[in-house]
Amino acid sequence: MKLVKSAAILLLSMATTFISAQDKVVPYSQIPSGIKSFITTHFPKHSVAQSEIDTEGLGFSKQYEINLNDGTELKFNNKNQIIAIEGKSKLPESVIPEKIRKYIATNYPNNAITDWEIDGKNQQISLDNDLELEFNKNGDFVKIDN
Repeated sequence: MKLVKSAAILLLSMATTFISAQDKVVPYSQIPSGIKSFITTHFPKHSVAQSEIDTEGLGFSKQYEINLNDGTELKFNNKNQIIAIEGKSKLPESVIPEKIRKYIATNYPNNAITDWEIDGKNQQISLDNDLELEFNKNGDFVKIDN
């Protein structure tokens, strides 16, 4: 009886994991036009190395992940809005909100922003010196993350 119960729990656990998250590599042609427009506007010299659709639950939540040829990773929500950019070098200024750009130019003039993401109600950035800073949705500085 214990063996049957353990097997049932294991099977249920595996099924839940399978249902809860699925990453699927897809042709770039299947990516929404709004995402493609963002990429051609802000990363015109880059090409797409891989595109994925990540689904959560029973497909109710969807994210798009785009990997560029230079190693930059872009994440978009199900409304085709950018939610994260992980770069290997300085990000294009056009992808960083102006208020955050000005703060960094004033307070960290010798550093470049390499990562940006929306994290709940805040925005987080990483600099090329490994410093992580948090800003609110309006771009006002909140704190240095440790």
